[in-house]
Amino acid sequence: MTGAPLIGRDAELAALRAAIAQPPAVAFVEGEAGIGKSRLVAELAILAPAQVVLAACQPLPDPFPYGVLLDCLSHCGDRLREPGPVTGALRDHLPELADRLPPAPPPLGDPEAERHRVFRAFRQLLGALGRVVLVLEDLHWADERTRQVLRFVLADPPPGLSLVLTYRREDLAGAAPLGRALRVPPGVTGAHVVLRPFDAGQVRALINTMRGVRLGAEAVLRETAGIPFVVEQVLRAEGPGVPVLVAEAVQERLRNLPAAARALAEAAAVLDVPEPGDTLAAVAGEADPEHLVTLVRAAVLVEIPLNRYGFRYPLAARAVRESLPGPRRVELHQRALRALSRLDHKPLARLAAHAKAAGLTGDWLHYSELAADAAIVRRDLPAAVELLSAVLADADVRPPEVNRLATKLCATALTGLHDPAVLTLIEDLLADPRLTAEVRGEVRLWFGLLLLRDTGEPDRAEAEIAHAIDQLGDQPDRVARGMAVLAVPYLSTAPIAEHQALLDRVDGVLDQLPTRTLRTAVLATTLGGRLITGDPSAWSRAARLPSPAEVTDPEEIRQLARAHCNLADACSWIGHHKRARAYLRTGLTLAARVGAPYVTGTAEATAVRLDWLTGQWSGLDERITDLIRTYAHLPPVTTELHLAQAWLATARGDWARAEHGFHAAVGPHPIAATMPVRIAAAGGLATLRLSRGDPAAAAPHAERGLTLLRAKGAWAWAGDVVPQAVDCHLATGNVDAVQDLLAELADGLTGTDAPCAQATLTACQATLAAATGDNESHGLRQSAIEQHQTLGLTYRATQLAERVAAPGVTELSALAHAYDALGATVDAARCRHRLRGTGVATPSPRGRRGYGSQLSPREQDVARLVAGGHTNREIAETLFLSRRTVEEYVGKVCRKLNVSSRNDIRL
Repeated sequence: MTGAPLIGRDAELAALRAAIAQPPAVAFVEGEAGIGKSRLVAELAILAPAQVVLAACQPLPDPFPYGVLLDCLSHCGDRLREPGPVTGALRDHLPELADRLPPAPPPLGDPEAERHRVFRAFRQLLGALGRVVLVLEDLHWADERTRQVLRFVLADPPPGLSLVLTYRREDLAGAAPLGRALRVPPGVTGAHVVLRPFDAGQVRALINTMRGVRLGAEAVLRETAGIPFVVEQVLRAEGPGVPVLVAEAVQERLRNLPAAARALAEAAAVLDVPEPGDTLAAVAGEADPEHLVTLVRAAVLVEIPLNRYGFRYPLAARAVRESLPGPRRVELHQRALRALSRLDHKPLARLAAHAKAAGLTGDWLHYSELAADAAIVRRDLPAAVELLSAVLADADVRPPEVNRLATKLCATALTGLHDPAVLTLIEDLLADPRLTAEVRGEVRLWFGLLLLRDTGEPDRAEAEIAHAIDQLGDQPDRVARGMAVLAVPYLSTAPIAEHQALLDRVDGVLDQLPTRTLRTAVLATTLGGRLITGDPSAWSRAARLPSPAEVTDPEEIRQLARAHCNLADACSWIGHHKRARAYLRTGLTLAARVGAPYVTGTAEATAVRLDWLTGQWSGLDERITDLIRTYAHLPPVTTELHLAQAWLATARGDWARAEHGFHAAVGPHPIAATMPVRIAAAGGLATLRLSRGDPAAAAPHAERGLTLLRAKGAWAWAGDVVPQAVDCHLATGNVDAVQDLLAELADGLTGTDAPCAQATLTACQATLAAATGDNESHGLRQSAIEQHQTLGLTYRATQLAERVAAPGVTELSALAHAYDALGATVDAARCRHRLRGTGVATPSPRGRRGYGSQLSPREQDVARLVAGGHTNREIAETLFLSRRTVEEYVGKVCRKLNVSSRNDIRL
């Protein structure tokens, strides 16, 4: 690209510059077609310390003797200084220099002597140019006389001469660029530069030089093998086809090959995967191994891996395939199908592709289904979905196959991760006239389940599931599964009582289900639904699950994994955290046995929530960020992850990130998140306002959370919003509202198993008692602290301990250390601020030591807040410091991170 910087060749350019800086010198530049030899020497010409003269050999059937040398010298008339008398032997060859050369010497009458004199003339003429760099490109096309002259000159080169010779090894007539091996004589600087393809970083650098290009470096690298010319053409191309110049270059290499060798190359292009020589021969119909040798020597095919041969980069194979006439292409696909079907380990997906390309519909369907089944077994669910989707999208597939494969696709899609294209395909299937009424109902059920999981639109999903139940009246197993989903209490705003009735109906048909796998699948949904509302009967019902040791069927293992992970999630919400971790371990172990990425995703979100709740915050923020990226298309997972990240940001004083996280926890649609997450997000936003001393702004958020809680009647989820509502009411002196709320909470928890909500009730009763001067406040507070500690809620227990009236110096110091150990920046800073108010020296966060060039804990806190966009004033308020102190910390952070300003601080 003209004017573009040279990419990825700094070392090679440096080697050439070092060589020509010490003439006489010879430097060879080796590389395949399109690797960038010309671009490299062009850059060298700009930077060379002497004049550079360039010429290129031409791909002629009978190249002119001395052609490239004469082309070079014909442009050097202005540089000639006193050419020797023997240079006259070139007078007739260089009419451009006739007036500068001496007269032609008389004939010698001996062809060998004449040739020797011409060689001497070339050397003298080159010497008369003074210090010069001759760049001769494409030496593989040079005539033999040119090679002989170059060997002669390099045996005793003129002192100011530097030669730079480029060539392709695959196109050399012999083994060496000058016909035979060259030994550089003493006193001559030698260099040999081999240009390699670009790696991903170099491809990315090239992409960055081109405006408007949005292609990924890894994808471009796969298509082009990193050959710069091909990369550049792909980046410049408009549309998805093979770039014209790339196709022409590939065809040019094939044109000069024997017909039998071309046939092998065409076979390799159709196979599209490196194969052994006998497979190539079977597809091409050409058995002579010498033709394969010809292709390898010409670099048309390469050996990758050992004893397998294919095109260097996929785009080249595609160029050959697209150039084949239709009948020839079909013939080769048919031969490929026959050859590959004879292998012991049949490449099923490739067989399906060849059958499709050959127009063999029956074989295509057969191999597609086999390939999808094999992909499911090896847990490559995206591959299975892709294969089944291709079949179902074909309008010519017969109804029996469509009906059978539609249900298989739906089940596979629900097991795997989100794919918008599959969701669209399944929705289109609902209108496909080839589906029977029975299968249509089943597909609608799967579609509703996928909507529920992937879109964050539970109302639409539940409508589809309800419709499916109507269509599946004679399939109790499917009806039960649909009813179980509708019974889940955390997906909609309907009261718990309505869900309880549905759960009871599902339990009534559980024993009628024909297989244990189906019963496990329904229990996987209903058990978590019961437990998350604090229903104590869930524990005895969980005993109906089979033991992990007795389950062998992959689908039942997957459903049992889901059951354990759902129970873990429910336990994490109601406060049984040790049980949650036990269920989680079993669930993840089962999921790993069969490959259940969605189940694993939900489990990872639960693990994050447990780590947040129990104070295991080290590395948690980074882990959450990675998981949000991994499960970006699964709102039920990402909303819960955003919630935990927002709570973590709140504890660290990163208000902007916390605000964003709580809003993201609600999801892309008004009801994208589950009800517990929506309630907790409202409580989190209220906490943000309360932390900044603004109870009036906190109250609407707390009230919104309470409204959701009351509508559901799910008081087991009260822990993340009732304490905030109590603080808002007490800030305005509304003691009656607090009393009513706590009475309502106590009544709602009657008969439930909800230890977290029970601990919350005790803590709020302690807060109310302290506000009203009740003597029982201290005992209630201690009881609340013990309850939270028993549940493993270290952070909440520490906060409760801080709220004891007038804690002493020792207690405040211990609290600051406890907060520091957690990473609760704001709380630790508040305790140290209160200590300073007593006149006592404040403890250094996490101990005091010399940190050298590393950031101290306080500097890390400041750096994190600066990186989050906070001003010095905001940081000072958050960390209870003076603005002057914050300015000093920011200066230290900049020095230690070696950045020029706060805008460059990144963590």
